[in-house]
Amino acid sequence: MCCFTFLRTVQNFRGADCNTDHDLVIAKFRERLKVDKQDAQRYGKQRFNLRRLNEPEVREKYQIQITNRFAALVKVNDDEDVNRTWENIKENIQTSAKESLCPHEFKQHKLGFDEECLGFLDHRKRAKMQWIHHPSRSNVDNLNNVRREVSRHFRKERRLI
Repeated sequence: MCCFTFLRTVQNFRGADCNTDHDLVIAKFRERLKVDKQDAQRYGKQRFNLRRLNEPEVREKYQIQITNRFAALVKVNDDEDVNRTWENIKENIQTSAKESLCPHEFKQHKLGFDEECLGFLDHRKRAKMQWIHHPSRSNVDNLNNVRREVSRHFRKERRLI
C-alpha cells in the first residue's frame, strides 16, 4: 500500500474539553491511498470462532473432518500445479471450519452514557473554562476536585456495564 499525505490546515481549540491541561488541535489533511487487490481481498475473508476448539467435542469433530479431507488430497498426483494444490488445501480448511466452527461474532458494546454523565461533563467544562479565564490557585483546586469526581463517576459507570 502506498500513501501520500498533504497537510491543509491546523487549528487550536482551547475551549474543547478532553479532561487534561492540553489543548485540542485539529488538523485537516488530504490522504491518497493506493491499495493492492490482494489487500482488498484479505479483509473480505470470513473469520471463525477459534475459541470453540477448546471444547473437546468440537476439536474432535474438526480433526476428523480435516483428516478425511486431506486423506482425499494424498491421492493427488505430483504433476498438478502447485497453485491448484494450495487452493485445494485452503478450500478444505475453510469448509471444515465452516462446518465445525461458528463464524466469529464481534462483541457488542453497551452504552453507559446518560443524562447524568452529560451533567458531569458540563460541570467539568464549566470548571475548566473558569480556570482558563481566571487562572488562580482556587480555580485549579476546584478543577482538580471536579475532574476527580467525574473520573470516579465514569469509573463506577464502567464497572456497572
